[in-house]
Amino acid sequence: MCWYCGLPVAAEEPFGRSLRCPGCDRDLRVCRNCRFYLPGARGDCSEAGAEPPADKDRANFCDWFSLDQKYRAATAGHKKDQAGASAAKSAFDNLFK
Repeated sequence: MCWYCGLPVAAEEPFGRSLRCPGCDRDLRVCRNCRFYLPGARGDCSEAGAEPPADKDRANFCDWFSLDQKYRAATAGHKKDQAGASAAKSAFDNLFK
């Protein structure tokens, strides 16, 4: 899920640094989308070995980056919803054939 607009994004890990949200065009491989992002911690990161970038909203090359579980749950649900919608549309189309 995009950290900025909340849009589910159907992309598989590993995320490239250039991956952007199709809804708001913001970077997705950012601290704010990472499971280690923890405002108030040293550098806003709970991973002790990471060297967090200064800008938490911009794409980075952090080796510790891992998608937040909120993102995974939303993406999995979105894919399921898309598959269900596609099946329903096919069934509807078949009524008129």
